[in-house]
Amino acid sequence: MGAAGFVPKQYLPLGGQLILARSFEALAKSDRISTIAVVIHRDDDDAYRQAIADLSHDERLVPPVPGGATRQESVRAGLEALSDHKPDFVLVHDGVRPFVSPATVERVIDALLEGNDATLAATPIVDTLKRVEGENGRVTATVPREALWAAQTPQGFRFAPLLAAHRKAASEGETAFTDDAAVAEWTGMEVCVVEGEKTNTKITTAENLKMAEARVLLDELASLADIRMGQGYDVHAFADGDHVVLGGIEIPHDRRLSGHSDADVALHAITDAIFAALAEGDIGFHFPPTDPQWKGAASDIFLRKAVNRVLERGGIIGHLDLTIVCEAPKIGPHRDAMRARIAEICGIEIGRVAVKATTSERLGFTGRREGIAALAGATVRLPLA
Repeated sequence: MGAAGFVPKQYLPLGGQLILARSFEALAKSDRISTIAVVIHRDDDDAYRQAIADLSHDERLVPPVPGGATRQESVRAGLEALSDHKPDFVLVHDGVRPFVSPATVERVIDALLEGNDATLAATPIVDTLKRVEGENGRVTATVPREALWAAQTPQGFRFAPLLAAHRKAASEGETAFTDDAAVAEWTGMEVCVVEGEKTNTKITTAENLKMAEARVLLDELASLADIRMGQGYDVHAFADGDHVVLGGIEIPHDRRLSGHSDADVALHAITDAIFAALAEGDIGFHFPPTDPQWKGAASDIFLRKAVNRVLERGGIIGHLDLTIVCEAPKIGPHRDAMRARIAEICGIEIGRVAVKATTSERLGFTGRREGIAALAGATVRLPLA
């Protein structure tokens, strides 16, 4: 992995996946790609295995290829490794371009199938270009931007000519090429351009990564545009005991709550709120109190079931809001512990869990200290049907 503490960009996390895994998945969406070889640094075996852990089932993936000291050497190593497969065409893609769209990949492939020897995705330059020289940053010329395009990947080629071009460059000590299209041009291959996309960005700096993280988050939220809100309510009476279970934690008290399970009125209300947001019944429907298997059961079982239903439907929990109504015990000293426990059960950040408490001003059954009530709200985001 190089110097201590240094992690190559392609193995950095991005929205719950490593960047390399996202780049792999982007290419793998094309069913016209028959073989995929990833070129890696010789010291990156462990990081690579972690990156493709969930992708190794793809039968098109061949063993990783040890790369060289430069990009050019690494691409040549990848081409040599593919030579036994005898492909007609090859695509070369940067492992740190995770946002390439299927449409861009297909345009590159289509251009090859139309008879071109080499093609690459690119976008026209729209900014004014300046040539700058010297330590003072002096502008020496304005470069005409007409007919200038910014190269991206994937870049596609007829396999045999590209491999021959790389071998020729290596034998003649030509090592300054910055992309494979330049190698192809050097040997006289005709290279054409297809329309790329501005969103097909390459992650090379910390700023790039920050912008990529924001994009992944926005894309995720945009895909979860079905926003649901559910409400839950529960109540349990007191019985003889020495503690109550609220929000998944035990709180010393001179009474306990009575119920078929552990009578955690707080988790029951949250569970009902989530099921309500999903329009999937209530806690009694999923865990009937007449079923003996739930006698004395910990209520986190019920809440995890509701959370899992959200995940199974491809959604996320955006926020949970819990209000506990009682005269005693005092909730304030235990508020943060309850928030932490609820967040842990639901697999969300503690900042997405609100816990409040109030009394009923000595009115009603809670005011007479006969039991505890809880009200909950849940915000759930689901994919649009």
